[in-house]
Amino acid sequence: MNDILQQIVATKREELAAMRRPKPSLRQALTDSPTGIIAEFKRRSPSKGWIKEEGRADIIPQSYQQNGAAALSILTDKHYFGGHDDFVRQARRSGVTIPILYKNFVIDEMQLYEAVLCGASAVLLIAACLSKQECKTLLSTAHGLGLEVLLEMHSERELEYARLGPDLCGINNRNLGSFVTDVATSFRLAEKLRYAVGEGADAPVLVSESGISSPATVRELREAGFRGFLIGETFMKEADPGLALNNFIAELEKI
Repeated sequence: MNDILQQIVATKREELAAMRRPKPSLRQALTDSPTGIIAEFKRRSPSKGWIKEEGRADIIPQSYQQNGAAALSILTDKHYFGGHDDFVRQARRSGVTIPILYKNFVIDEMQLYEAVLCGASAVLLIAACLSKQECKTLLSTAHGLGLEVLLEMHSERELEYARLGPDLCGINNRNLGSFVTDVATSFRLAEKLRYAVGEGADAPVLVSESGISSPATVRELREAGFRGFLIGETFMKEADPGLALNNFIAELEKI
């Protein structure tokens, strides 16, 4: 019996070692990518209802990877977005190796452990959901677990959170109170955000999130200083999200 117990413990150590291996870096992937597209697996929205109720996490994320996504974002909120932690696991099991952003409304350290356990590379923290101290604590814990942090802001007042040391800073073009989307938000805050985070190799990578539907907008946002572009509904509403991404990138490369 003791020999069997030793085998079990040895196997468990191997499983834990695999979990602790460094995940692919979202920050580096966006820095290296000519497009910077974070393709999102998003089945539902509180404002629009089901976008793709039949969408499968073992098919669409892998298709995104095959069609040129620099990274993925996977919604894991169940109630409002039809997501699940297991969607990240399914994507990994299907062969996804590029960075995955665990996208949820993270308000407790337990959620960070869930992100690690399901195979995410990075986690989203939303300034509007957290006090600066709460955000600082969660950011520190995430880094301790080997997760990168995309810190999301929406207003000028929230830009002070950018000094907490996230790996990436996002401007959400969608107002999370009204769910009204306006890409002008990214352009309006771009210069102030660049000032807040500073310059240099250690400065957070800037990401524009939501409401991006044309390659021309991506090009303009890149000129404004953004290197990541989180796009979900534009692809998910199509019959073949991966093909829609492929066509989007082809158009982007022509500009």
